[in-house]
Formats: sequence, structure tokens, C-alpha cells
Amino acid sequence: MQELSAFKIGSPNDAYAQYFDGKSYLNMLSLEQVVIGNVTFEPGCRNHWHIHHATKGGGQILLVTAGRGYYQEWGKPARELKPGDVVNIPANVKHWHGAAKDSWFQHLAIEVAGEGGSNEWCEAVSEEDYNKLP
Repeated sequence: MQELSAFKIGSPNDAYAQYFDGKSYLNMLSLEQVVIGNVTFEPGCRNHWHIHHATKGGGQILLVTAGRGYYQEWGKPARELKPGDVVNIPANVKHWHGAAKDSWFQHLAIEVAGEGGSNEWCEAVSEEDYNKLP
């Protein structure tokens, strides 16, 4: 498989496959000080709606490194993402992110330190809503 950016794609993301529609790959870049994972999505792959809970601080930052994808917060329109885009996701906000139907997509997922942190996985993004995206 050809690399998409300077960051290697990594292994199939089997540990979280139940929370993704489609195939994704994970390469953990850092587990010390700040947790950073390089997540790669095959065309059409996206994660389910989810929430990064925290009582103080927390959340996630996405740095888009390759391809074309989307980010959407609950109740808001989806935002198209391309290399160089940055998404700041506050704690306790329901959201999803993933690839466009016709493009691989890659981002660095940076966990923001917080207190009382946990992740809640919710329902899948509906096929109807996803298929409306360009």
C-alpha cells in the first residue's frame, strides 16, 4: 500500500473496527506526554458518532495530512476537510469524521489532556446522510 503522507499508514484498526463503517488503519505516533495517532480511512470509511467526555479540559484536535474527508458536529452541517485543515473538537461534543466516498483520508488525532476523560461511541452515521455529501 502506498503511503499518503510523511506518516506511515500503520496496521488495520481492528481494535476499533466495530466503531467504523469501512476500513481504517492506525499508527500510534506518540503514547508519551501527548497521545497522537495517525488514522487513515479508505474511501467511504467513517467512524460512528462519538463523544470525548471530560469534566475539565479534554477534547481532540485533528490535523489533516492527506486526502479529502469530513467532520460533523451533531446538529450542524458537515465540513469538508483537506490537507492542512485543523479541527478543534471540544470535550463533550458529539461528532464524527471520515473519508469522502471517492478519496482516501488521513489525519493526526491528538488527544487533549483533561480530567474525568472517557470516550462514548454512539450510532453509525446514516447511509442516507453520508450519501448526501459531495
